[in-house]
Amino acid sequence: MNQEAPHVQHMNPPELAKPSGFTHAVRHADSVHLSGQTALDASGKIVEGDIVDQFRQALGNMLTALRAAGGEPADLLSVRIYLVDIPGYQARGKELGRIWRELAGETYPAMTGVGVTSLWQPEALIEIEGVAALRR
Repeated sequence: MNQEAPHVQHMNPPELAKPSGFTHAVRHADSVHLSGQTALDASGKIVEGDIVDQFRQALGNMLTALRAAGGEPADLLSVRIYLVDIPGYQARGKELGRIWRELAGETYPAMTGVGVTSLWQPEALIEIEGVAALRR
């Protein structure tokens, strides 16, 4: 039985892969919690490529979920990035920064990078989740 609380909105934008067992974005009042996004394309497959390609897709997915909830990148309070290969991420930092600015702009939220041994999809190199506060 699905009993969604009337003050909580669940968003699953059609541009993202259909979720199974989670919601892409959950909004309550002016806050939005964004589920971790890997580099899944709309068909549910991890995009081919390296950390830069996967970062672009994962960040784009998270921002798509944020926009579906009524937010913009400047509304992000915090972002957590889970990485299978921290040295590989660090080595490509300048490229990743350019992608952030291209997709999200010049504002950076509080960020955390966490090294992990694996992610849900074995071929995923990165997962990005966040929290946003929407403007009234």
